[in-house]
This record gives sequence, C-alpha cells and structure tokens, in this order.
Amino acid sequence: MFPQRRMRRLRRTAALRRLVAETHLRVDDLVAPLFVREGIEEPHPIASLPGIVQHTRESLRKEVRELVELGIPAVILFGVPAHKDARGSGAWDPDGIVQVALRDLRDDVGNSIVLMADLCLDEYTDHGHCGVLTPDGHVDNDATLDLYAQAGLAQAAAGADVVAPSGMMDGQVAAIRDALDEDGYESVSILAYAAKYASGLYGPFRDAVDVTIVGGGDRRGYQQDYRNSREALEEIRLDIAEGADMVMVKPALAYLDVLTRARAEVDVPLAAYHVSGEYSMVKAAAANGWIDGDAVALEHLIAIKRAGADFILTYFAREFAESFAG
Repeated sequence: MFPQRRMRRLRRTAALRRLVAETHLRVDDLVAPLFVREGIEEPHPIASLPGIVQHTRESLRKEVRELVELGIPAVILFGVPAHKDARGSGAWDPDGIVQVALRDLRDDVGNSIVLMADLCLDEYTDHGHCGVLTPDGHVDNDATLDLYAQAGLAQAAAGADVVAPSGMMDGQVAAIRDALDEDGYESVSILAYAAKYASGLYGPFRDAVDVTIVGGGDRRGYQQDYRNSREALEEIRLDIAEGADMVMVKPALAYLDVLTRARAEVDVPLAAYHVSGEYSMVKAAAANGWIDGDAVALEHLIAIKRAGADFILTYFAREFAESFAG
C-alpha cells in the first residue's frame, strides 16, 4: 500500500544505511594543503584557520611523514617567502621555499605520497597579484606565462609529481606543459585550477600566505565570475585541450552545480578545493556550539564527492584520516 516504506525500511539501522549508501568518502579521496614559511624557527598558528599552521621546513617534514602513516595520498604545498618582489622571483628560484621543501620531502618519503605544488606568483609578489603588472597596474597575461613556465620547471626539478597552476592566466597550461616537455619532465602532471572563482571565501588563505592586494584591488579581471557556469565549463575544456591531466573547481560548496556539470562532460580526474573560508566557517560555528563541527565537515565532504569530485583538497584531511584510523 505504501511503496515508499521500502526506502524507510532501508534506513532502519546504521548497518543497512551503510550497505545501501550511494556515496563513500575515503582517506584516498583527500589532499592536504600545507603551508611552509621561510625563516621561522617554530610553526606559526594561523588564527583564521584553527588547527592549521605555517610550517618550518622541519615541521613540514614531520607533518608529511605522519600524513603518509595516516594514508593520505597527496599533499599540495604553498610557500610563504621571507622576501617578495614585483616579479615574484621566489616562485622559480631553485632555493625558493617550496623548491627546498620539495627536495626535503622527496628525500624523506620518496614516492610514498604524491607531492603537488601550487604554481602561482601571488605568494611571492609584493603587490599580491597572480602575475606581473604593466606600468598602468594591470596583470600582463603573456609576460606572466613565461614566469609560470620557469616556476613549473623549478618545481619539477625539485621533485614535484604534480604542478598546479592557479593564477587563471589564459594559456597557462599550454605554456607550462610545453616547458616541462621540452626540458624532459614529460612525466610531471598538471592539475589545473580550471574553474577558479573570484570568491569571498579566500580570506583565511590570504592570511596563511601573507598576501594583500595593493590598493585594495581584486582578481575579478582574471578569476571566474561567480554568476557564470557555462563560462567555467569552457575554461575546463580549454585547459584539457592545452594538456591538463586533471582539472579543479574552486571553491567547492557554492559551486556544486559546476562540479556536477563538469563531471558529466569530462572524463579526466576532477578535483574540488574545499577552501579556507568553508573550513573556517565550520570551525567558528562549532567553537560557538552552534553546530556539530565533525558532522558538518563530513557532510560537506560527502556532498562534494556526491557532486562528482574524484578527490578533494581540504584542510580537514588530517582530521578525517585520524578519525578513520581511530
């Protein structure tokens, strides 16, 4: 008489719910974003990212060894240099902080974890933009591509398995792919931040990498407009055509529709970045006793998987892996 009761019957116990669950989240699905800062003696907590720190080289090595033990399959590194300049030269300096950290980690963990490196200039420029500027203060797309290529080569030489261009410059994937192939790094993969939106959710990340855009400017001229989704799909198609091995949607939760459309259209591995603001909102609400933070974090990550992500970059990676191991 009531066919819908079939569904209710299958929700009756935790074991039944687990048996018929459509979406599963595993430690293997997570990538841990990590920050390494030049010239500090102790890890620096990041106030707007509770539980996350700017690592020293040594504390980063310890963290990654522990993540390997927890089964995390990959990390992505972001550098915080001691000095910045107009061109962001620390991004391709062989002795830049990410390059030395990559060499440290390759020596420590070998191939037991995938080493990814964010590839952009904003952490290294004194003006906070993702590329070099023209005399009138606009980002020079084509001049920036040459520097991205140099950064990709420096990261590959230091031991990166994957370079991840995040600057949203037109042609960035092709420029990096050509440079890697010409210098013998054909095996290094590219994870393209293909649909990276100009979002209000990046504030804690900018605290983590000490980035301020001069003059109160923004990146809306080159990051994706959050009102558009068809445009994002075109960005993804272009990056794949240029040689991206994997593509990303960033942020995740406010763009689950884009993630689902991308999954229906492309067959390459698809990532989503559960960004700093998404993490910090959960932590802040939980600290005030308004939500069950662990339950909401898991709900967020499951939603991202359900929408079509193959893997998720998330600041919850270690917490999830520890709870899984426990």
